[in-house]
Amino acid sequence: MSFRENSTAELWGSFMPERREIKNIVGSQLYSVQVYDPSYFSDFEPYKYFEKWAAIEVADFDSVPDNMETFNLKGGLYAIFVHQGSGTDDRTFRQIFTNWLPNSAFLLDNRPHFEILGEKYKNGDPNSEEEIWIPIKLKH
Repeated sequence: MSFRENSTAELWGSFMPERREIKNIVGSQLYSVQVYDPSYFSDFEPYKYFEKWAAIEVADFDSVPDNMETFNLKGGLYAIFVHQGSGTDDRTFRQIFTNWLPNSAFLLDNRPHFEILGEKYKNGDPNSEEEIWIPIKLKH
């Protein structure tokens, strides 16, 4: 999808009813994962495509439903931010990318970005909370 052609609602709308088919779930947190090409942020355009996943953690991939795919999130250094507000409110992301990151000792790393939608997450609610995880690496 792209930011201009955002199909997040459709993605989650297809995932949520089917998640009951998933066995061996670990915890109740949901993950919204984005995978960007290495040059995505250096020449940002809202129509550029990226990969987005609706996910939940599982103990193993032994019993994946036929209509689902697996995603293995590799570890690394992440900056973690708490966003309060609806998912359409982009002020936290703007703050991260226009203020925090340029003024930090870090660069954006080429790994998946993700949000953790935990107990305080309430879709569309202005009091909703989620964690934003941004992959980073130290500047040289």
